[in-house]
Formats: sequence, structure tokens, C-alpha cells
Amino acid sequence: MKERRLAFLQPPEIEGLAYPEDCPFKTARADLTRRRLRSFGSLGGAGREEIAPRKACLEELARFHTPDYLAELQRAAAGDLTVEGLHMGLGSPDTPVFPALFDYGAWACGAGLTAAELLLEGRFDVVFNLLGGFHHAGAARAAGFCYLNDVVLACECLARAGRRVVCLDVDAHHGDGTQAAFYARRDVLTISLHESGKTLFPWGGFEDEIGEGAGEGFNANVSLPARTYDTAFLAAVDRVVRPLLRAYDPDVLVVELGADTLAGDPLTHLSLTNNALRELIQRLLELERPVLLVGGGGYHVENTVRAWALAWQTFAGEDADDLSLGMGGVFLGNSEWAGGLRDPVLPVAPEQRAAVDGPLENAICEVQRRVFPRHGLPASEAIPPRGAGSTPIPLSGDKQN
Repeated sequence: MKERRLAFLQPPEIEGLAYPEDCPFKTARADLTRRRLRSFGSLGGAGREEIAPRKACLEELARFHTPDYLAELQRAAAGDLTVEGLHMGLGSPDTPVFPALFDYGAWACGAGLTAAELLLEGRFDVVFNLLGGFHHAGAARAAGFCYLNDVVLACECLARAGRRVVCLDVDAHHGDGTQAAFYARRDVLTISLHESGKTLFPWGGFEDEIGEGAGEGFNANVSLPARTYDTAFLAAVDRVVRPLLRAYDPDVLVVELGADTLAGDPLTHLSLTNNALRELIQRLLELERPVLLVGGGGYHVENTVRAWALAWQTFAGEDADDLSLGMGGVFLGNSEWAGGLRDPVLPVAPEQRAAVDGPLENAICEVQRRVFPRHGLPASEAIPPRGAGSTPIPLSGDKQN
């Protein structure tokens, strides 16, 4: 493939729009990533451009969200939280009411639509909308720090233009709002790898959720056990994501790259390093398809910024190894790394491997059994699920993640 053209979307107007100080969701992450990339010389100039996106208007937001819900969001942002707003999910600890809640969401959605349009025009190969990733928002409900669903609107824009879309979500939290939007459709294939709903909000996203009606078989979930490590995660990518991508043959990828999958995130229980996310991106690049990348979760801010900066450099074909060594990284602890972008390798204890491998093997095989045949994949890949009490099967020959 020719040298990839990348765009980073960041509207100046977003500065100062923030969630309440005590909320774990920090809007500064996108701009911090932008500043980090500029300091590396990785952003700016031809082929590595900063683009100022537009703000989504009400008509655009109404392509997914109901008019009554949009009215309640604006009313709440103005300080008037009604009973109807409470019933729509507003006012909980995970959906606080604050002045910027509507404007920030509208900017994130506008950035998502701008990104989709840039890809449709063929101006860029990869577009980053790190403002976005609000995959829990429903048509008429707020949840999990999400009020307006930029992911759905971007996918819908691409599908409406006749593109075959894969929405790949690797946030630690299951993207229930995005799944619901496309559950009965087959022009958007949704694939989610997330921490199991047995241990994490939104308490769903199980392997038997495969779509319905025309969309049956076009929704795939892989539940990752708590403490899932790099090699196990990449086994799920290789055995579920890659076969489905080859079979579906999308025109464009929308990827939610949540950094709350990383070890040390205060709200989740997975044990990935950003090396696994880099490996995922390298696998996606094999398809040579346009990519819209959105942010999502990530509640350890520094880890999130490094992961997203590493993702940009990977798409750009830059060697982060040289940069990390040149900055003199020093390992500080379980999830801290001073200098450089790539995380150190984390050892995997035998008891961790035993706790992860069996349940994950079952999850992978269940997806292969339920979803693969609907995409014409060979029957040999549709392996019957193993019993819950069976001995874990090694997911890779590697000794460390």
C-alpha cells in the first residue's frame, strides 16, 4: 500500500469543555495525545494533518437519537433536569449533568461525521477522532459517560453511502449502544472484544448476542475474562476478528480503541499492554482498508495518551521502538513507564494463565460455532464449545504476553 495519509481531528472550540472534576472521564486526553505527537514531530505537514471538524447539528444527531431525548439533553445542560430526563438515564454518577454535556457530545459526533466524510472523499486513509467513542449512548438513553453516540452516526454515514462497514470495538466495556443500533442490520458488522459482562458494566455482550432478523450472524462478541493478557487477547483477534474480516470483506473499518483494556486502569480488570494494541493495528493494516479510529475508555490518562500516540505512529509506519529507547524509558511499576511509548512486557503468572485461558477458549469457540457458519467460514473453524470445567487449552505457544 502507498504511504498512508493520516488526519487528526481536534476542534479548537472543544478546549474548556470538560466533565465534572470528580468524574473519571477526562476530556483532555485527546489534546494531550495531539501535543505528544507534535512534540515527537509525528503530526503536522503533508500526510499527517490536523483537521478542525464541524459540530453536529440537531438534524444530524436526529439520524439516531430521538427528538425528545435531544431536547432533554439540552434542557439538562441548561440546568433543568426533569423527571423525563431521569428516566432517560441522566443524573446518575456515570451520567452527570453539567453545562458542556450536550456541546461536547455534539462536537464528538460532528468529528465522527467529518471523519467519515474525509474517508468517503478519499482524502485520507486513516482518521483519528479521539473525542469520540461514546458507544453506550442509546437512541433515547444516556449511560456510562455517554450522551450522544458518535460511533453509530459515523457508521450510519458510511453505510448510507453504500459502504460495507465493520465496527470493531476493543474497549474494555461492551459497546451496547452501538450493538443495539445495528442488531437487525447486515450492512454494519459489529465485533466487540471486551471484559466479560460477568465482571464489568454494562453487564452484557455475551456470545449468544449475534443479531436478529436480517442482522442475525452480523454481531459478534468475545467476552474477555478478568486479567486477560496480551497473548490471550491476540489469540482472540487471530481466531475471531481476522477470519470475520476476511469473510465480510469490508470497505471501511471503524475501530473503537479504548485504552481501559490496559493494566493499571482504575475502572477495569484486564491486563493488556499497549503492545497488544499495536499488534492489533498491524493485523488490521493487512486489509489495506480506510480506518476511522475513535477513542473511548481510558481512565489512566498517561497510559491512554501513550497508547493512542503509539496507535498513530503504528498507522503512520513510524518506529516507536527507536523513539522509546531514545527517550530513556524507566520501568516504575505495574503500569507506569517514564519515557517512550511502548509498555514493558508484563509476565503472566501460571495462575493468571489458568484463570484466563479456559473461559476465553470457550468464548472463542462459541463465537465460531454461532457466527462463523453464517459467513461461509469452513466448518473446521466452528469448534464446539468446551465445558466450563475442562482443562484450559494454551492459546499460544508464547510464554509471556
